[in-house]
Amino acid sequence: MLLHAAWAELGCSTGRTVGDALDWTGNDFTRNELRERGFTLDVGGRSVPGVLWTPETPTPGRPLLLLAHGGTHDKHADYIQMIARNVVRKHGGCAVAIDGPGHGDRLANRPESPEEARRAFEAAWTDPGTTDTIVADWRATLDAALAETAAGPVGLFGFSMGTMVGAPVCAAEPRVRAAVLGLMGFWGPNSRRLRDDAGKIDLDQLRFYLQWDDEVVPRERGLALFEAFGTKRKQLRAHPGAHAAVPVGEMRQIADFLVAALEKSAPG
Repeated sequence: MLLHAAWAELGCSTGRTVGDALDWTGNDFTRNELRERGFTLDVGGRSVPGVLWTPETPTPGRPLLLLAHGGTHDKHADYIQMIARNVVRKHGGCAVAIDGPGHGDRLANRPESPEEARRAFEAAWTDPGTTDTIVADWRATLDAALAETAAGPVGLFGFSMGTMVGAPVCAAEPRVRAAVLGLMGFWGPNSRRLRDDAGKIDLDQLRFYLQWDDEVVPRERGLALFEAFGTKRKQLRAHPGAHAAVPVGEMRQIADFLVAALEKSAPG
């Protein structure tokens, strides 16, 4: 489930606390009109670690993107930060990311090798309740982020494990109106849940990415997932290459696509 990226630049957040929902960690900085702020959020007794990015002075009603990272990565992955940076700086929107199951600050000890990271991934997904738990974490994060930012329409991005997480979130959460998913199919530890949820996903727009020579997720499994999505306005974008070889140009367009889709579907 590795999704390597070559980009690195950091993002943002706002300043007030809404009730006690977001517990700011003090990891707060601003760069070029973009703020990043780390937080934890209590969800059913779980401490959910995350990052919120906003303009220095957020404009109410602008889009909010939920950014779900891939397996063996975390909320600070380069491509997550790139998408956050683009939605804030180019579009005046906001973005939020949380660590996935068995990743990032959810672990007492960070993996020291790719093998350890893969073992942590596998261990996290052995529990049949993992999908329900991460969906609950994301919905609570969305509540808190909307309250904090006064943002408007909501989109979601998630590749690889980000689709394992993001597709069930889209099925459960009607506030998510557009998504970019991919590098996943009816394969892996929650494939049955993906089968159950795919037809329930009815977004205004959905873009799905597939790597034609993917060595991790079989091509036909990815195509089957795309076919099963209930969304009528969906598009498939496929490129030659391995699992992690999504073209940089495509990654740079993700925030643009989501913002355009959300603005087109917004009332008024």
